[in-house]
Amino acid sequence: MSNQQESNSQIKTPLLQNQNQDFQQQETTHLDKTLQSLNFYLISLGFDQSSLLRFGISWATFWVIGVLIPVVVILMPTNCSTCELYQIKGFELVIVASHACLTAVALLCLSHSLRKYGIRRFLFVDQYNGHVERFSNEYIQKISESIRLFVLWVLPCLFLKIAREFIRVMYMHQGSWWKSFGILVALTFSWAYVNFIYLSSCLVFHLVCYLQIIHFDDYGRLLETEADVLVFIEEHARLRHDLSKISHRFRIYLLLVFAVVTSSQFAMLFKITEFGNKVTFINGGDFAVSSISQVVGLIFCLNAAAKISHRAQGVAALATRWHALASCGPDDTSHMRFPNIPISDVSSESDLEAMNYIPLPTNAHLASYHRRQAFVMYLQNNPGGITLYGWTVDRSLINTIFFIELSLVLFVLGRTTVFTYERLP
Repeated sequence: MSNQQESNSQIKTPLLQNQNQDFQQQETTHLDKTLQSLNFYLISLGFDQSSLLRFGISWATFWVIGVLIPVVVILMPTNCSTCELYQIKGFELVIVASHACLTAVALLCLSHSLRKYGIRRFLFVDQYNGHVERFSNEYIQKISESIRLFVLWVLPCLFLKIAREFIRVMYMHQGSWWKSFGILVALTFSWAYVNFIYLSSCLVFHLVCYLQIIHFDDYGRLLETEADVLVFIEEHARLRHDLSKISHRFRIYLLLVFAVVTSSQFAMLFKITEFGNKVTFINGGDFAVSSISQVVGLIFCLNAAAKISHRAQGVAALATRWHALASCGPDDTSHMRFPNIPISDVSSESDLEAMNYIPLPTNAHLASYHRRQAFVMYLQNNPGGITLYGWTVDRSLINTIFFIELSLVLFVLGRTTVFTYERLP
């Protein structure tokens, strides 16, 4: 009987191994298809400038659709009797300039990185051996979540733009409904093109940060199974090196986006102050829509940077707790078992969004006290995170930026959406 069972196990084991290999290959293939779809979407927007021909097509499309079409529509002579009352061309040209600057920044920065590294290396998907097979499902899940969040942010902005253009057509009828409808389609298409490029670049940065969260979660699980402190330090140094690469690749992009968004908000404020009571929702409503879409992209980037920075800084707290429980345990470390206390007992609800529960260590052979203490001190002095020339993008920095941008946006909304009897004709 025993020989028969052994023979059966020998027969079943290769089958199970083949099934596991087939399952891993299917996951990897699914991940490849997901990355190919994402890469095709970025190529369709003009981010692939790997050849001289694609470079020329990308920038020619940008200048024609993003700059030439809206400028021609704004400056074209009209037969509309009420257009002078409801249209302030200086407003609309400022909006076109701000969108064009953001689109140019996105194309320049992202196309350079994609041309240099490729989509897989740029997202750190196949940076290390074995990670694709281990994390393929989690990679796909994070990519799907980021795309879903991107759609939820973009669609409301697009609907607001379409609604605003319909209101514009109703008050600024060009004599022919076909001509008015053509202007509506041209302006909406141009706005959608430049904003999709800008927000897609924000999506890529958001995705890069969110994929790194997978590795930090795996690092937390490493404390449960591994006993060698040198392995902890080596793995943390690798993660910190990846965050340094991300910071280096995106720091110019983030600074330029913040500078362009802020300067465009100030330009809008100056224009509103200049024209005073002439500003109404009809001629200034596009300011409100553009401000919302620009700040949405900025929030998209800063939210991802803050989450990965908070996750990287939370590793030190997790290791400190691991060290404390190990030091306060019984002398016989071979029988050491720690209670399964959830992090929610010591963390706020907001922290749970950035640091999921990670089990406490249950390995039998823990490192010595001095090695654990040295490891904790190393983590405390090397927190990691997304940095901009030494400044860590964390909650304090985001709060400052958020209140600055929110103040500007609320002022623009207040001056463009509030009607008074003096402004009505």
